[in-house]
Amino acid sequence: MRLLPHPATENIELTEVLRALSDPVRLEIVARLAVAGEMTCTVAGDDLGVHKSTASHHYRMLREAGVVLTKQVGRLKYMSLRRDDLDRRFPGLLDSVLNSVLGAARP
Repeated sequence: MRLLPHPATENIELTEVLRALSDPVRLEIVARLAVAGEMTCTVAGDDLGVHKSTASHHYRMLREAGVVLTKQVGRLKYMSLRRDDLDRRFPGLLDSVLNSVLGAARP
């Protein structure tokens, strides 16, 4: 297993997190990860309506902003939310965003 490059917790910037979360596709990926915990990039990208290369771009944006942790195991890449790190840097931000997204999806 190898971890892809991520910003250290203290280097996660609010502007980059907000930029990453401002795209509807990336927001959907984050919502899926919040529900599932950890997912492969292939599963996270199912039914997003974007090409594989575009999905890869979104994954990279989320990783470089510090929103997700990505590790590679063989040929598979697994993503999970960096919830603890984000809560340490920006308390309540992720919960607020997820409540908004997941609450809107409920009937």
